[in-house]
Amino acid sequence: MIETAKAAALGQCPRCDAPTLFDGFVKFAPRCRSCGLDYDGFNVGDGPAAFLTFVIGAFVVGLALWLDAAVRHPFWVHAIIWIPVTFGLVFAGLRVAKGMLLHLEFRRRAGEGKGGS
Repeated sequence: MIETAKAAALGQCPRCDAPTLFDGFVKFAPRCRSCGLDYDGFNVGDGPAAFLTFVIGAFVVGLALWLDAAVRHPFWVHAIIWIPVTFGLVFAGLRVAKGMLLHLEFRRRAGEGKGGS
């Protein structure tokens, strides 16, 4: 699993390990420029974004409550601290989560309409 996370964070193709998975920070390339694997055939969707938002949101709220209880800053200080931290963690985690999901779909040969019934 750690190898999958590392490959996802580095943007490596699941077939040839070339760093061709992403066109932008979190946007997939249409296909691998090295081996030609079509990334559009994978259905990653918005699941990683929703999952990360909930997990990171709970983490950040816990930290914000702890800091508020310990220091009692005004609200605007919390906004300056926690809004950028939340966005940064979600975007950094989104690249890894989307890449991991694509790698796992490739490894397990998953796809739409391939249910086990």
